[in-house]
Amino acid sequence: MFLNEGRSLLLLTLLAVLQIGTEGRGTPLCRPGFSENVYHAVVLETEQEGEALFNVKFLDCSRGGRVQFESSEPDAFRVETDGVVYAQRSLRLSSIGSSPLVIKARDEATGEQWQTEVRLIPAKGQRAQVPDAEPVAAVAPRLPEIVFPSRHTDDGSQLKRMKRDWVIPPINVPENSRGPFPQTLVTIRSDHDKNRSLRYSVTGPGADQPPTGIFFIEPVSGELSVNRPLDREHISNFHLRAHAVDLNGNQVENPIDIVINVIDMNDNRPEFIHQIWNGSIAEGSKPGTSVMTVTAIDKDDPKTMNGMLRYKILSQNPENPNPSMFTINNQTGNIITMAAGLDREKVPQYTLIIQATDMEGTALYGLSNTATAVIRVTDINDNPPEFTSETFYGEVPENRVNVIVANLTVTDKDQPNTPAWNAVYKITGGDPTGRFSVPTDPTSNEGLVTVVKPIDYEITRTFVLTVVAVNEVPLDQNIHRSRQSTATVSIKVLDVNESPYFEPNPRTMRMEEGLPAESMLTIYTALDPDRFMQQTIRYSKLSDPANWLRIDPNNGRISTIAMLDRESPYVSNNMYNATFLATDNGFPPASGTGTLQIYLLDINDNAPVVFPSEAEVCEKPEPNFINITAIDGDLNSNAGPFTFELPHKPTDVRKNWTITRINGDAAQVSLRLSFLESGIYDIPIIITDAGNLPMSNTSYLRVKVCQCDHNGFCSDQERIIAAGLGTGAIISILLCIIILLILVLLFVVWMKRRDKERQAKQLLIDPEDDVRDNILKYDEEGGGEEDQDYDLSQLQQPDTMEPDAIKPVGIRRMDERPLHPEPQYPIRSAAPHPGDIGDFINEGLKAADNDPTAPPYDSLLVFDYEGSGSTAGSLSSINSSSSGGDQDYDYLNDWGPRFRKLADMYGGSDD
Repeated sequence: MFLNEGRSLLLLTLLAVLQIGTEGRGTPLCRPGFSENVYHAVVLETEQEGEALFNVKFLDCSRGGRVQFESSEPDAFRVETDGVVYAQRSLRLSSIGSSPLVIKARDEATGEQWQTEVRLIPAKGQRAQVPDAEPVAAVAPRLPEIVFPSRHTDDGSQLKRMKRDWVIPPINVPENSRGPFPQTLVTIRSDHDKNRSLRYSVTGPGADQPPTGIFFIEPVSGELSVNRPLDREHISNFHLRAHAVDLNGNQVENPIDIVINVIDMNDNRPEFIHQIWNGSIAEGSKPGTSVMTVTAIDKDDPKTMNGMLRYKILSQNPENPNPSMFTINNQTGNIITMAAGLDREKVPQYTLIIQATDMEGTALYGLSNTATAVIRVTDINDNPPEFTSETFYGEVPENRVNVIVANLTVTDKDQPNTPAWNAVYKITGGDPTGRFSVPTDPTSNEGLVTVVKPIDYEITRTFVLTVVAVNEVPLDQNIHRSRQSTATVSIKVLDVNESPYFEPNPRTMRMEEGLPAESMLTIYTALDPDRFMQQTIRYSKLSDPANWLRIDPNNGRISTIAMLDRESPYVSNNMYNATFLATDNGFPPASGTGTLQIYLLDINDNAPVVFPSEAEVCEKPEPNFINITAIDGDLNSNAGPFTFELPHKPTDVRKNWTITRINGDAAQVSLRLSFLESGIYDIPIIITDAGNLPMSNTSYLRVKVCQCDHNGFCSDQERIIAAGLGTGAIISILLCIIILLILVLLFVVWMKRRDKERQAKQLLIDPEDDVRDNILKYDEEGGGEEDQDYDLSQLQQPDTMEPDAIKPVGIRRMDERPLHPEPQYPIRSAAPHPGDIGDFINEGLKAADNDPTAPPYDSLLVFDYEGSGSTAGSLSSINSSSSGGDQDYDYLNDWGPRFRKLADMYGGSDD
């Protein structure tokens, strides 16, 4: 017997002997029914609910029918379909009666019934082996045995294989046992060990499989032992299989299954999921309102008392207004309100210490743990805003807007910066015209009395407003608005100097244009709104674009200083606007403006003119007419329709031209002649409008007659422009040309004089003034050197000449520079020498003729002066006398006028 914390555990021993008869020689006889008529079971002091007690074996002889088991005490014992009997409730020694337990088996198909009896024998010691038909008290207690089901009868005949094997009740081992170890649990035995030596072994997790070494069986005696304490929270049960073999290793029994349950011990404290739990509840909540649920877990078996938790509240802080404001469901952990009186303004937060205890909350045996629950009381609008004063005062100057007149302060006990605290102000009286508003300052929650419409001191001097303060959210239904939620605001209006104003503004009047200067138009005066101030007003002109008007500074009388003209550029849509200023003598002075709009009526004061004023025709006009119209600055009633005619003088106008009216606004001017010489002609045209007093005007149409191309456009514009220049312009152009010619002539004379002075000097050339590679330009050129009176003896070449350096001419293409060393041209000495310059030139010519690198490679070398009949001869490196006349250059005539001239030069004869 194992004892733990003063409680006895149930040990069961079930001994069953299979009774089987035989009929005939060696022929097995199988009869359906229970294997025993009476079973005996030994129990300890208590048995727990759900424990397997014993097993009844029913032989169905392979009938295949389904057997249903029934217990005579179904409220205390339950029989499963496999014959295992379980306790329906915890059993006590007093509850076990002396009458046997009857178990019935009924075939559902045939209705046959069988029954057996089980005698429950209470015992306080260890389990005892109970032989059949012997009292329990006569048997000495020993270890419980598990006997393999026998497969042979006493006479050695083979039994028929049953469909079911025995089901061994589980072996219960308490966890955390203190030993000593190894601790024997059960003895496994086969009935064959009487006539032979057997060896026993177990397999499965905990034996030969991980975790290995927990269970061990003595091979000879069959004692199954546990080697160390077990932990149910780690492994709650073990499934082993027992084997019996002979010394040769042959299996003598079928393996039987052994289930070892680890009995839970209360070795784990409850643990809360969170150490601190946060919840909230609205203030004013009724009792029974759920706040939150706390949860703890216990690693022990939740089906036993070891894992059954109970919750309780150990303390509440603060304890007002009631030390038991909250309670907790001891099984679910749900915290609910227990008393009324939650007020955030008094107690904003509660702290509860929650305890969870196992063993169904038994303080003597149970283990416990604690956690903290923080419950925040949330705000509701249960406090109305209250004004700090019944009356507020303020003042405002008249005509001022967007001005804060007074600040209204309130107090609210609700949580700041929440909808239940934010104030909203409403004007309920004293402002019928809506001149004030009271917005809320978001920071201070004050009401800002603001003027939104101008106030006139002359109309209203004081205001008394009634203002109500509420919250953004309505008050709780059980709370009523306080009397202090309404206040009075007294506002005084201050008088200021207001600006005079014109009435009406603008003022419009109509009159005809052409009104002469110094004419009186109207009197335009301003009004002063300050009726209670004695002030005078003076007038001045602020805007008069055409400077036509004058205003009297004392009485506002407006008169003209110039004639009014509707066609003035300062008049728009017949309307002329002038602005005047009225200023009072207050402190500080105030002024106002007024606009006078003069609508000018049109009169016939503008003569028509021809349009367009210029036109072009060809010398041979096709067609020979010009369309014209008239422009009149007046309106239609004083403008068209127009009449057009040509004057009688000069006479050539009607002789050359004629005019025909097309309609009231247009006419055609036609040329009577078939040809008119190019030039510019001014045609006078008399145009008369259709006014009440018609006005006529002679305007000129300038016609440009020109030569035209085939498209009818003038082609001699330059000549027409020149012909159209005035006399002054022509004289100016001629003077400019004469001055330019004189300057050119003076420059030429100065150049010739300079050249003559240079020729008269002796030729003393400085080495730096060497001109051998330069072009010498002379003032004049004659027919040849023979015609010039030059003294060639003055041209001397220094005798310090280097020998000629003639390079061989290589084979090369004519369009590329040959790769040869540069020729050695003669170098002129720096000192003067009377040698002939002609020799120097000949030597240079010879070097150039033999230089294959000189570009162009076969071109004419042009010297400074060469005329016909020169004694020096031709200096060309080509040195060809052929004129090229033997070639045909006629194809150049097809390339254009420039190549045509080139063909004439080279294609002609030597002459």
